[in-house]
Amino acid sequence: QVQLVESGGGLVQAGGSLRLSCAASGRTSDYYLMGWFRQAPGKEREFVAAINWNAGSTTYADSAKGRFTISRDNAKNTVDLQMNSLQPEDTAVYYCAAGRRYWVSRTAANYDVWGQGTQVTVSS
Repeated sequence: QVQLVESGGGLVQAGGSLRLSCAASGRTSDYYLMGWFRQAPGKEREFVAAINWNAGSTTYADSAKGRFTISRDNAKNTVDLQMNSLQPEDTAVYYCAAGRRYWVSRTAANYDVWGQGTQVTVSS
């Protein structure tokens, strides 16, 4: 099993930036797919970004394209989400997730392990 711990959340003004990080430990070699999801109050969890095992493929939600960048460092077992031009509608708990599939996926069901989440609040 693998454990995921997110960090980097916080309070930021609209237009600002945050960098989230996800540290993986345990049997990380079994998990090729890494992704970020978010859940705002009263809403369902939604996909944000994903990256495959060698960082050769990434995919983003339309809301994240051009503003967010996902990256991974397999030597350090970390996955980062750089978020720029943040808006109040980006306010949510952000979750890191890991899956055993080789290819990127936007579907939560394709992820097997989830972190506890980190709160991101964007003030207007």
